[in-house]
Amino acid sequence: MKIVFAGTPEFARVALQRLLSAGFTVPLVLTQPDRPAGRGMKLQASPVKQLAQARGVAVAQPRSLRLDGKYPEDAAAAQAALQAAAPDVMVVVAYGLILPQWVLSLPRLGCLNIHASLLPRWRGAAPIHRAIEAGDAATGVTIMQMDAGLDTGDMLLMQRLPISETDTTAILHDHMADLGGKMIVLALEQAAAGRLKPTPQPMQGVTYAHKIEKNEAAIDWRLDATTIARRVRAFDPFPGATVTLNGEIIKIWGARAGQVYAVPAVEQTLGQIVAVALDGITVVAMNSVVILTELQRPGGKRLAVADFLRGFDVRVGMHFDLSPATTAPKL
Repeated sequence: MKIVFAGTPEFARVALQRLLSAGFTVPLVLTQPDRPAGRGMKLQASPVKQLAQARGVAVAQPRSLRLDGKYPEDAAAAQAALQAAAPDVMVVVAYGLILPQWVLSLPRLGCLNIHASLLPRWRGAAPIHRAIEAGDAATGVTIMQMDAGLDTGDMLLMQRLPISETDTTAILHDHMADLGGKMIVLALEQAAAGRLKPTPQPMQGVTYAHKIEKNEAAIDWRLDATTIARRVRAFDPFPGATVTLNGEIIKIWGARAGQVYAVPAVEQTLGQIVAVALDGITVVAMNSVVILTELQRPGGKRLAVADFLRGFDVRVGMHFDLSPATTAPKL
């Protein structure tokens, strides 16, 4: 079975590594064009491209696959490369480009996608983040037969994964990447044997995981403590939850919900620091308190509270800004 692989970030690299290690033939990899990254903003190859080049696999990086779009030359070159590769199936993992119908129809077995949720819940761009933010007890990985819709194709394999109260997006990402890699190998083995059974997605329970935006980073103290703590975990590593104190934007990497607050959480008390200890900074939220446990100043490192307090003056009675900031600092 010949496989064309389309993917870009680390999540996709794990799946490609699994396929290559399992002995599948991968004559071609599609990935996003190199992007500026790092302090020097130098062009950097995607994790998928780096692996493909290390393993001697041909790489194509079209800016678009639409033959009638903004970059028709890129699309035509990609079409020629795909036709020459003559894949039996295309595996798509967090690729970042919309696949037009000519791509979906080209492989004999179509295009299979590794999606990081239990479809139809959390279709869209940020399923891991949104599952944590919403307080879901579990998520999972779905292997899906792609169609022209947004994550609407038939389900082929599905496996559930619990979400713990300490899971961040970074932690869950790694677990799901590993699980997705194992599942796509199993799916292709079953496809080769003709044993894959597509199941249409149910119409009930559809939700959309909208892309994470930087302007979501600022903690809104008008939310309750449980919601705030979940958002801190959901936004780790990107964009990172932020607070503003005395004009300085600080990132929050660790937080937990405290007890229900005894004093009514009126507008004047929201965001007020009511306790400072070596194991946490306690802040008033809506009808509750949030205990901040890991913080980071611009240009600094993530620090536990005890270390953070050595270099930053935090006192009872101070207020974090109530209104969410619009941008987060580069750290």
